[in-house]
Amino acid sequence: MQQTFKLRKFNISYLERITYINRACLPENYSDYFFVDLHRRFPETFIIAEENGDVVGYIMCRIETGLSRFVFRGLVKKGHIVSVAVLPQYRRKGVGKALVTKAMGNMRLYKAKQCFLEVRVANTPAIDLYKNLEFEVSRTIRGYYADGEDAYVMTKELSSE
Repeated sequence: MQQTFKLRKFNISYLERITYINRACLPENYSDYFFVDLHRRFPETFIIAEENGDVVGYIMCRIETGLSRFVFRGLVKKGHIVSVAVLPQYRRKGVGKALVTKAMGNMRLYKAKQCFLEVRVANTPAIDLYKNLEFEVSRTIRGYYADGEDAYVMTKELSSE
């Protein structure tokens, strides 16, 4: 399948469009400040997908320090995928996979050794995407979302390539 979209780093001129995509695709919505703050702190992992000049998806992440879920090594840097969204008419075209893959690659610039995210237990398409990218369900958080739905925490060791 021919890739028709391009990935770019987020910049502030995309903020209105990103806010629109967030509200159109996800029940969890964020303030402009939240988007801008994550971009300011972790610009390499805030990426947009663009097709024919229109922003059609995004991913934003942060880097955290925590205990390793894998082989014990004490505290490690972890990339946290905070939000990823693709407009419905652009799904199943590789956009989400490309955004996650690019963000994970860029997490290494911050010395992250692992990546994790939360996903609604009922979001089968997203869970399938993450499993395809070799994420594993590491635990369930009961009542994680505002509407009471549970979340899976999915985790992946980042290769050192």
